Amino acid sequence: MSAAGPVPEGEGVDPELEAAVESAFEEVPRRSVTVSRTGLLPGRRLRRQVPGRGTCRRGGEPRPLSQARAEAAQAAEDLARARADLYNLQQEYQGFVRRSREAAAGHRQAGAAGVVEALIPVLDEVELARQHGDLTGTFETTATKLEAVLRDKFSLERFGAEGEPFDPTIHEALMATESEEVTEPTIVLVLQPGYRLGERVVRAARVQVANPA
Repeated sequence: MSAAGPVPEGEGVDPELEAAVESAFEEVPRRSVTVSRTGLLPGRRLRRQVPGRGTCRRGGEPRPLSQARAEAAQAAEDLARARADLYNLQQEYQGFVRRSREAAAGHRQAGAAGVVEALIPVLDEVELARQHGDLTGTFETTATKLEAVLRDKFSLERFGAEGEPFDPTIHEALMATESEEVTEPTIVLVLQPGYRLGERVVRAARVQVANPA
């Protein structure tokens, strides 16, 4: 049977035409057919993605994004280390400043104590002259100014008076007696007053003590 209808009986196909048709089909080139995810695509070849050649890595994450995240993590780590170094440096500086201030204050106190200790014999003479009534005139004015300067500028304080309870931390007993008039060790005579520079005792008061009988 042909496209034009059935072949009449007794009539065969021309052998030359049949040979020409078969030859024409044999000369048609075979088209390459490859398999894709959706099916057969004639004439196209499926290219395989090779990791590292495209813009994506295994897992579907773009390489530029992954690299940016790694750089951000490294930057954050560097920043944390820098902050730690800065904190340690600040602590060291603050410790240095504190030690320097303490040392400076100690030097000032030591210098003031040296001045006061050098003037203690002069202050003893002034107090002795006052007790005997010899502190008069210009001598009295000069001595009063000296005591005021030492009190106001150096915080010098004179202590030790008759009737005070005896305190061995600030008093030095040179003589001791017994008395029925006291109920505890009491100062009855101040031989030399004591001097305190702030909280520091420069010299203990030298006294006579009366103990309960």
